[in-house]
Amino acid sequence: MNAIRSERIEQLEPEAEADTEFAAASEVEAGIRDFVRNDVAYLRRPAVMNGTESLEPGAEAAVNNVNTLIQRVSGTSLSEIENLLSELEGLRDLLHAEGQRVQREISGYAQLSQAAMKSTRIIAENVAQWKRTAEGLRNV
Repeated sequence: MNAIRSERIEQLEPEAEADTEFAAASEVEAGIRDFVRNDVAYLRRPAVMNGTESLEPGAEAAVNNVNTLIQRVSGTSLSEIENLLSELEGLRDLLHAEGQRVQREISGYAQLSQAAMKSTRIIAENVAQWKRTAEGLRNV
């Protein structure tokens, strides 16, 4: 199975491969984001007390203060994580674009190098031909 998969990967064009990697990375990021949101969602919900259970007024105030503090801290942390994720996504997009640009530049330089080699070969052949012609004229 790995042989089949490696053949398929080799057949993909660089852009298709990059799009596949981009989609996979986006899917992982979305999963992480959903996990973080679901993991701390219970901290955002207010505690529901049964009618039979009641706390002393001082204890209830302390619990409310702790809940409020936890909500503020987790909300701030969650927003910082979301901001960091969005910054990382932006950097990933930038790096992806720069990688494609570098690949285009390398391709352009390779084509230029091949053209220069062909030109040099043609010039060398012409100079050799002129040299043979000049020697033939001198010998006559």
